[in-house]
Amino acid sequence: MIRKLLRRVFRRAAPVSVLPEPALIPVDRHGVRREQVSPAANKVCTVLQEAGHKAYVVGGAVRDIIVGQVPKDFDVATSATPEEVRALFRRSRIIGRRFKIVHVMSGPETIEVSTFRAMQEAEATETDEHGRVLRDNVFGSMAEDATRRDFTVNALYYNPTDETVIDYHHGVADLQQRTLRMIGDPRVRYREDPVRMLRAARLGAKLGLSIDPAARAPIREMADLLENVPPARLFDEMLKLLMSGHAVKCLKQLREEGLHHGLLPLLDVILEQPLGERFVWLSLENTDQRVRQGKPISPGFLFATLLWHEVLADWEARKANGEHSQPALFDAMDAVLARQSGKLAITRRIAGDIKEIWALQPRFEKRAGKAPYRLLEQARYRAGWDFLRLRAQSGELPMELPDWWENFADANPDIRQGMLVPEKTDAPRKRRRRRKPAGAPAAPGSE
Repeated sequence: MIRKLLRRVFRRAAPVSVLPEPALIPVDRHGVRREQVSPAANKVCTVLQEAGHKAYVVGGAVRDIIVGQVPKDFDVATSATPEEVRALFRRSRIIGRRFKIVHVMSGPETIEVSTFRAMQEAEATETDEHGRVLRDNVFGSMAEDATRRDFTVNALYYNPTDETVIDYHHGVADLQQRTLRMIGDPRVRYREDPVRMLRAARLGAKLGLSIDPAARAPIREMADLLENVPPARLFDEMLKLLMSGHAVKCLKQLREEGLHHGLLPLLDVILEQPLGERFVWLSLENTDQRVRQGKPISPGFLFATLLWHEVLADWEARKANGEHSQPALFDAMDAVLARQSGKLAITRRIAGDIKEIWALQPRFEKRAGKAPYRLLEQARYRAGWDFLRLRAQSGELPMELPDWWENFADANPDIRQGMLVPEKTDAPRKRRRRRKPAGAPAAPGSE
């Protein structure tokens, strides 16, 4: 521990010869205009630069604008320390343990500001037994920060002041050549952070890039490193993948790279589910379409569709064993979510949304009496009906059922009454004989 501390305090800068020289790319070659960057990100860069610090819009936002996509958020990299950034912005806070960063709030937007990171030294970096970096808050130069990033297309620094892109690793050229290339030795980089393997598949599918053979080759043999990633990080990465607007392509890419089979139970369910394959792909195509149209997406609804046929199989098995339908459904729901929790830390709120949608499904079968009226009053009725329609579109149920509910919801009270399905009548019950109180006189003629 003392040796690590001394190395951090007295560490020498990496030799200049090791670090690449940057290319300054003008706007007419990369095409990123200041107006395409959010006003909040422009403001953060301006404030930091006026205070004497270097500051650039970095990473995914620059990459996406160059390829013609609209960024979801904007990140800034700077020479200022987190404490110096915090002092310049009233609405800001320092977060993170592994990497300290600053969230700067500007209106509804949050800009993530990170300090340039230093090159990692094996002896001074805290890792687990598999080589995954656990904590690293050593700050360095911009060149070191660029070399620390995962892919060349993510190591692009845009200066809103003069609209130039500073490119240390030929990222702009890689984007133009439709290639996703790793910075450094891919095996070392995947060992440092196994999530990079998932990210490679996601970025390749999202941006239409071919993964460089050197970066692609180790993925299949190193895939088991994902077992050492905290469930919360895997859940975040899966959310990004599934809500990227290119979920279908991303999952097919994951299958090609061998990143399913036993590593992530959710991927096994999605990619190896013969019973619900059509249902799952319909759900993902619907999600991709909504993302591209700018419509809101519910993570709870999405995960409910992906896991439904696992729940359905468990539910049917329990009923076959003699369990009552409703308790069997709730037990199946809990069992499926528990199996996922070992790999994906699905938040309690999202898990609650998932279970509400599932629990509504048997209630759509009841179209008699007051049950339909009560179901319409449920807060999750619309999500439940969308789920029901998806089940019908996949062939699991007759389309007549969601159509009936759609018409029933839109009808006036008189028409609704006529739409109700008559209740099934049971066989006449035997009248139970009343038990006589003790000491009561016998009925005449009973003796």
